[in-house]
Amino acid sequence: MAGRRSVGDGRTSRVALVGLLASAVLSGCSFMGDSLWPSLSGRAPKEPPRAVATIPPTEAERTPPPVLAPPPPVLGQTVFQAPPVQQLSQTGTFVGQKVGQLRGELVGLQRNVTGRNQQLAQIRNIATQNSQRYHGTVAAINARLQLGTTPGNPVLVNQWNEAQADLDRMAGDIAAMNSLANLVATDSSLSAFVLESVRATYGLAGAIDEDHRQLNILEDETNQTVVLIDRLLNELSEDVNRQTAYVGNERRNLTTVSLAIKNGELIGTSLTNRAYFASAPSASIAPMPQSRNFALENRRPLVVIRFDRPDPPYERALYTAVSQVIEQRADAQFELVAVTPNQGTPAEVALNSTKAKRNAETVLRSLADMGLPAGRVSLQATTSPTVSTNEVHIYVR
Repeated sequence: MAGRRSVGDGRTSRVALVGLLASAVLSGCSFMGDSLWPSLSGRAPKEPPRAVATIPPTEAERTPPPVLAPPPPVLGQTVFQAPPVQQLSQTGTFVGQKVGQLRGELVGLQRNVTGRNQQLAQIRNIATQNSQRYHGTVAAINARLQLGTTPGNPVLVNQWNEAQADLDRMAGDIAAMNSLANLVATDSSLSAFVLESVRATYGLAGAIDEDHRQLNILEDETNQTVVLIDRLLNELSEDVNRQTAYVGNERRNLTTVSLAIKNGELIGTSLTNRAYFASAPSASIAPMPQSRNFALENRRPLVVIRFDRPDPPYERALYTAVSQVIEQRADAQFELVAVTPNQGTPAEVALNSTKAKRNAETVLRSLADMGLPAGRVSLQATTSPTVSTNEVHIYVR
């Protein structure tokens, strides 16, 4: 009996041990289930605290990114193509012969415009290539300086010399644009002469109805050519101003880059280029607002330019007056008002208004060529019964 009691006790012990193991396994399953299923009590389940590892920044992360140079200004994209001149039959009159002569002058003028457009496209293409090459060289210099290099690295010195040569080529592009602008200005004067000659032909005696019909067609074609040449001259002036300001800023930027090459570390662009980043892009010549009645008698103009003859010499006086104002007020703003005589028929007033606006745009180009930013000048137009010829008034705002 003692042996049986011993066996029974052992079996009981094993049963108890299996029960304990089953309880432990079940309790473990219950813990796993609670941790996998989301809590429905409205409170987030508690998680054991985790250790946060701090990774120090690498050398590349500690190095500030390079300050890139401002992008090159966008050049104009307009293609200036004059409409063809109609071939009209000869009437055999003296006026008809005059119409044929003026038509030949207009054809020659339009041929000049086509040549100027081709020259402008070629200059723009070369300027774009020089600008892209310059920016590629400067980007390579900045990338090397960002990583760090030896002071006075001869490779960077050679690249700096290449960038300087590219800037010299870009300055040459500006000179080519200026030369082309002079040629276009000559074409503009010729187109105005042809237009006035066409209008004067209306007053010749001995004309027939067909002659006047052909004169109407020729006047319209000449007007279109005049407008096209003015737009070409305006766009050229904008390109020259933008490129000149950009090249001047980049020359100062290269001075800062040369110091960075000497020290072997990136410094950044010059303060002038930082101001270039914040400045607004060069404004194109905005369309002339509709005529408004300004109280001209209550305003004292700085300069009055009377266009009572072709090409009046106003540049020297205009430059002197504007420069004196800027010496006293560096941030002075100016207002150009095209003044038209309020006399004659509505057609004559409209024609004089167009001439006055064109004169104001000519004065605006003169101010831009003198170095005054286009954003500091506004254009207005009005009529006045007190003036006898087209005038341009310049006011200080």
